[in-house]
Order: sequence, then structure tokens, then C-alpha cells
Amino acid sequence: MSSYVWRNGWVCKKTGEPMPKPYAGQICAPMVVSDIPEYRSPINGALITSRSQRREDLARNDCVEIDPPKRPRGFKNARFARKHGLPFNPDLSK
Repeated sequence: MSSYVWRNGWVCKKTGEPMPKPYAGQICAPMVVSDIPEYRSPINGALITSRSQRREDLARNDCVEIDPPKRPRGFKNARFARKHGLPFNPDLSK
């Protein structure tokens, strides 16, 4: 995958060739993710003001970031869930 930099227009970082325009002369601009709002660390109360501080705080305290699950939790097989004492979710079996 090529990396592009701005030098009087988007050009390939390695070759200096202009970025190819995918459709109708439009240029795919890079996405910029805004920084996170300030908050106090629930681990030690330190003020966290950036993503890098968040990563450092998690690493320093031997923690990992957990995203919420993207799908409903539980198992779709009722017999398996009952046998192993796990949650059954009937919505998954549809």
C-alpha cells in the first residue's frame, strides 16, 4: 500500500508520483481521527489528555482496552449452553 504526502498536491512518498485519481478527478483524502476528550484514569486518577497517554497508562498498569462486543452475547445452541452453564440467546438462532 502506498503512502502519500502533501507536496503541492498528494504524491507517493517513495516515488514522488502524483496520487492516482480514482474517479471523476476526485482525490481520496486521508482520514483524521480527532483526539479523545480529557478524563481521569479509573486506575490511578491521573489526567489523560491524549490517545498516547491513554496507551501509556494502560501499558504502565498492565491493562488492555476492551471494546464492547459487536454482536449479541450468548450461544445459539440451547442444549450446548445448558450443558456447559453458559448463556443462551434465542435471537442468535434465527
